[in-house]
Amino acid sequence: MKTYLDMPEECLKAVKLPPEEVSPRLKRELALRLYDKGLLSFGKARQLSEMPRWDFQELITKEGITRHYDVEELEEDLQTLEDIE
Repeated sequence: MKTYLDMPEECLKAVKLPPEEVSPRLKRELALRLYDKGLLSFGKARQLSEMPRWDFQELITKEGITRHYDVEELEEDLQTLEDIE
């Protein structure tokens, strides 16, 4: 399921970025805020941002967001370790 965000055209035009950077930047900003508020896990926020894991980790650190680590993330990390072996 995909959801589309309906934004007024005047707001999109007001974003001070080149047009090709607007969509990726909005995804990153949304991912950061949802993660910071505890509404998305790190993995899902990273997926929304479409950034590699370590780049997203660096971004949340740069933004001053405290890393949350929950059971779901522990299970994801354990699965990753099993896949590597």
